[in-house]
Amino acid sequence: MKEILKVNSVSKVYGSFYALKDVNMCVNEGEIYGLVGKNGAGKSTLLKIITGLSYQTSGSIELLGDAGANINIARRRTGALINRPYFIPTLSARDNLEYIAINRDIKDRKTKVNETLELIGLENTKNKKAKNFSLGMQQRLAIGIALIDDPVFLILDEPINGLDPIGIKEIRDLIKLVNQERKTTVMISSHILSELNMVATKYGFIDNGRLIQEITKAELDEKLKSSTKIKVDDAAKATIVLEEDMKLHNYKVLADNVIAIYDNVSSSAIFKAFEAAGVEIIDINQTKEEFESYFLSLVGGRRDV
Repeated sequence: MKEILKVNSVSKVYGSFYALKDVNMCVNEGEIYGLVGKNGAGKSTLLKIITGLSYQTSGSIELLGDAGANINIARRRTGALINRPYFIPTLSARDNLEYIAINRDIKDRKTKVNETLELIGLENTKNKKAKNFSLGMQQRLAIGIALIDDPVFLILDEPINGLDPIGIKEIRDLIKLVNQERKTTVMISSHILSELNMVATKYGFIDNGRLIQEITKAELDEKLKSSTKIKVDDAAKATIVLEEDMKLHNYKVLADNVIAIYDNVSSSAIFKAFEAAGVEIIDINQTKEEFESYFLSLVGGRRDV
């Protein structure tokens, strides 16, 4: 799989304070990478380093295969929205995009502007000035500015911060559309876990400047899926009952004679089958870990996200 971004042991130090400490991460082509962390965890600092708005104290960045002096060439193929939306408030959406297209010397400007307006859903705003847009429309315009020259990689820092539910859905749908139809790799930071969980295909969890885990959506879903956990006196005998008597195969044997059963089965059916086979059930419970609780378990349980 082609690497779009590779961060190698990056640290950022202000005096004696580590804003980032020895961060290693990888974003692969086609992913929507969700950078998850509470406010002040280091998300924006990392994204600023990736986009060249700041520089690391140590470590290195590889972007689209380029590093060192060549990384600025790769940055021209990267679109970004860092911190607040960027646009000229007294211009319309069309005029904002045309201004950017001229400054970036984009070929076939009229076509690109029209395509981008349609993509971000602002094709019917006519001469309305951007300063009179809703916050969600302003955010979509800013993303359009980042997208107008067809970047390979799109970086969005807290793009849904402060938006109402309609605005949030519009940004979410836009991110999915860009990723699926334009095949743009996306990196999005947020502290709003429920929204990231609806778009991301891979996650990086950051806390106090450290990347504490990278995990794919499939791996995370596996960790979070519902299960019936039973503690028995004899796990080996219990697995025979599950497979041969109950025809259940989607389970995992854990430590201390605990078995997690992922098939949809009632507790009463388990009791009945185990009792008939002479397997003693010591404890049984239904569990489903939520995304937020999983994140909190990684960062020590602080509920400031």
